[in-house]
Parts: sequence; C-alpha cells; structure tokens
Amino acid sequence: MIKGRIHSIETMGLVDGPGIRVVVFFQGCKLRCAYCHNPDTWNESTGIEYTVDELVNKIKRFKSYFSTSGGGVTFSGGDPLRQPEFLLEVLKACKKEGIHTCLDTSGVGFGDYDEILKYTDLVLYDVKHLTEKGYLDMTGFKIDETNKFLEAVKRVGTKLWIRQVVLPGKTDSEDYMEDLKEFVDTLENVEKVELLPYHLLGVSKYENMNLKYRLDGVPAMDKEVCKELKDKYFSKY
Repeated sequence: MIKGRIHSIETMGLVDGPGIRVVVFFQGCKLRCAYCHNPDTWNESTGIEYTVDELVNKIKRFKSYFSTSGGGVTFSGGDPLRQPEFLLEVLKACKKEGIHTCLDTSGVGFGDYDEILKYTDLVLYDVKHLTEKGYLDMTGFKIDETNKFLEAVKRVGTKLWIRQVVLPGKTDSEDYMEDLKEFVDTLENVEKVELLPYHLLGVSKYENMNLKYRLDGVPAMDKEVCKELKDKYFSKY
C-alpha cells in the first residue's frame, strides 16, 4: 500500500489556485531556496503518514466548498513531486471524485511528470531564477530538472499560473522583469502571473530550528513596487 508523508493541511486556502481550496503540504524538498519560509518541510522522513484513501477522504469532506466557489485541492510543500507515486494515486482518486486538482511546485522531483500532469488541472509554477547561475545561487541546485518538468508541461498542455518571488537585489530589477516577460511569452496556457513580494514571515522558523538564514538583513519587498511591476509587465494576466 502506497503511503505518503504530509506536513500539514489547510482547509480554507484562498491564494493557492482558483476558489476555496484544501491545500495539502507534502514533506520533502530538494531545493534550499534563500527565501524559503517552510524549512520544516525539507526533511522527507518527517510529517504525518497517510494512505491514499485517508488523504482523499479528508479532502472530500470539503467538496461542498469546491462546487460553490470553483475551488478544489492544491498539492504544495515542500514539493509534491518528491513523492511522485503517492501523488499520482491521490491525483487519480481526486479526479474520480470530480475534484479540481492543482500542483504548486518548483518542478524539481522525479517520476513520470507526463503521467502526473494528465491528472493535474493547473500548475502553479514557482520560478526561482531564469539563469543557470542565478538559479544555482538561489536554490543550491542546477536548473536542469525544473526545465525537464517545464518540457513535460508543454507536452501535456497543462494550464499554468506563473509565480515569481520578487527579492530585493536579485529579481526586482527592470531588466529581470523584461527577461521574465520573455520567458512567460515562450509558454503556452499561461492564465496568470503572480509577483510575490519577499517577506520575513519564515525567519523565526530558522531560529527555532537552529538554521542560518541566508538573507539576514535583506528587507521585505515593497508591495506597491511589486504591484507597479505587475501592472507594467504583466497587465494582461
């Protein structure tokens, strides 16, 4: 019996896809993003263990909210692609129940991405950085795997929401936004682009876990500047 490890479940998510959503945070992430606010999801061996039926039955309890709001379930993390076999079976079960499925992912996992995407209605794709050097600096990992996932998204034709954390001094320049716009224009099925202002809400977790926070001293991103960049470069989204 396939089992998965889940960090937590949010039952009334309003910012992780359309409508009211159940958000399931998977344990495990390969990346070590400089601005990660969920370092407690990195370890793949912790969390609460669920069978497919146990998790899907928990999600099904909220179907009444899905039907009235156009919502569904979003699998986040960590990164759900780090538990591909469990994720695939949960996705299949959700589709049998008529539940809208969404993946919030950096695209760095393993398994058959094409098969997983067949049961995925929407991908919230987290752009870390556009260049190989910038991506490695931001995440500690090479860009190759996330590019492999994007190619699978293109093949399957899954709908996309693009998400970019706007980090002062790294991804907040006009030049970077121009490059991001060019990148988005190469993708089909993009329904939305979200520029997410860097915040400091996760810093206390690093202190509690005795981890060094790589962006110590970097201020939170100005939300109004983010809005201006969105209006200038991605107004059609």
